[in-house]
Amino acid sequence: MRTLVMTQNITVDGSIEMLDDWFAPQGDEDVDNSDVVEWSQRASADADALLLGRRTFEDMRGYWRDLDDDPTGVSDYLNQVPKYVVSSTITDPDWEPTTVLAGDPIDAVRRLKHADGSDIVVTGSISLSHALIAAGLIDEYRLLVYPTVQGRGRRLFPDGFTLAQLDLLEARAFIAGITLLRYRQHDLR
Repeated sequence: MRTLVMTQNITVDGSIEMLDDWFAPQGDEDVDNSDVVEWSQRASADADALLLGRRTFEDMRGYWRDLDDDPTGVSDYLNQVPKYVVSSTITDPDWEPTTVLAGDPIDAVRRLKHADGSDIVVTGSISLSHALIAAGLIDEYRLLVYPTVQGRGRRLFPDGFTLAQLDLLEARAFIAGITLLRYRQHDLR
């Protein structure tokens, strides 16, 4: 079975909703983010599918699809990786290769996890992420914690949701003060 990895940019106070300017898609030109870019490229190489909600998909398409001169390689990766967008309104995704997943997103993601392939990464897509978390479909969390407090915004986990335990796989500090925390869903068997 494929691994469903949630990769999120998150503030120290747990917000994944970007209401302030704490996250720049290509990094801050005044800050050395080379180690974050290197990590991201290696992590992307392990994934052969990207899962997104409609709004995140449209935001990413608008920014990355036609971006010229991207030294991070994100644009090239996103333009070639198979993308799956959960939407009941998109009929033409206008960004190949993309498949629209209409209907029950939980059933669609379960089918994706059972299909042949490598890791599936979900990022952004707060409503979809909350549904996947609640359904117990996330196998691994990769959190890029930014050294900022936003004080508001939607959080990684839905209100009232609890997890008994996550297993720490990795904790790593990057040059710019961003910290990577990787957790696996704890196996209670």
